[in-house]
Amino acid sequence: MDSWLGDVAPVRTEAAYARRHLRSWMRRRRTGMPLVARPGRAWYQYEPLGVVLVIGPWNYPVYLSLGPLVGAVAAGNCAVIKPSEHAPVCSALLARLVPQYLDPDAVAVVEGEAQATQLLLDQGLDHAFFTGGPEIGKIVMASAARHLTPVTLELGGKSPAIVTRHADLEVAARRIAWTKLLNSGQTCIAPDYVLVETEVRDRFVTQLVQTIRGFRSGAPATLPIVNRRQFERLAALLDGAGGTVVLGGSVDADRAAVEPTVVVDPDPDAPVMREEIFGPILPVVGVSSLDEAVTLVNRGPKPLAAYLFSSAKSEREQVLREVSAGGIVINHAAVHCLVPQLPFGGVGNSGMGAYHGRWGFETFSHRKAVLSKPARPDLSLIYPPYSARAEKLLRRLF
Repeated sequence: MDSWLGDVAPVRTEAAYARRHLRSWMRRRRTGMPLVARPGRAWYQYEPLGVVLVIGPWNYPVYLSLGPLVGAVAAGNCAVIKPSEHAPVCSALLARLVPQYLDPDAVAVVEGEAQATQLLLDQGLDHAFFTGGPEIGKIVMASAARHLTPVTLELGGKSPAIVTRHADLEVAARRIAWTKLLNSGQTCIAPDYVLVETEVRDRFVTQLVQTIRGFRSGAPATLPIVNRRQFERLAALLDGAGGTVVLGGSVDADRAAVEPTVVVDPDPDAPVMREEIFGPILPVVGVSSLDEAVTLVNRGPKPLAAYLFSSAKSEREQVLREVSAGGIVINHAAVHCLVPQLPFGGVGNSGMGAYHGRWGFETFSHRKAVLSKPARPDLSLIYPPYSARAEKLLRRLF
């Protein structure tokens, strides 16, 4: 169910939306003109960049490879997909199916490890689109810079969820638990930690624990992690978290799996509060007020997303005004990713550039400016040599 919901269905939605709206996206856009440029007509139009590279991640290997491809193909480009080597079965599936259903002269799939990505970047392609972590994103950007290849970087970060005393705690717990546990927590926009006002913290934690237990009823105790390396990283985060574990806390080394875990008030200097978790571990931290929550969020790098649970308009406006994030969702989490009418992307350490819907079409296009003027009139006033009267007039006009 997670695979269909998070990895397959959004691709179909993205493709269908692009097909419905592509004709309007491609239209020339007329603009106004200053007096000095008249007579004439001005507009801009879109053209393909050329050949673009899409570097996919392992956590959603279908959606995050084919989703950007929708924008690239809609814009008229040829494209190379480099799936993640950490999802080898999906990589092989894409290599087999993409040329079967798409024109192999226009879209290619290249499998391999990091060296393959480097070789592709060394071709000096016209755009590189990367989804992954900030550290690898820096390497991709540096490699692309050698050829002045522009990049779109969809990275990650510690996306906070803020729960105030004005929130519906039952709904907040349900929505945070659902988006956190989807894909074993291996989602770049999953709530990474929760900041909840101390006045309602205990009630929220109780509701959260009950909700997760209900969601996991009849399911295995642990959730699978993609590979041994990621499992060991999560186990280390859990070991050094501090605080009080109110749910879960166990790991299964044989299966590389982690139990859904809620940690209340972990050590603020622990790695679990400094690094992106990317797994089914959720710290819950009590704060005295929304002001304190905003201060804590703004101390770190700008996150890919931020979530506020509150019914108070003043609190919503404060977070929108004071928190810089790639996207903000009010009274839910992560679902903005499923809205093709919205740009999806990061800011600062969480990425650069955006896509989805029209934003993807524009990311993979060059917006070309066009000015068309008639041959006549052709005023001699603007050509040298300039008389004193002509100079005075031109200075007024320009």
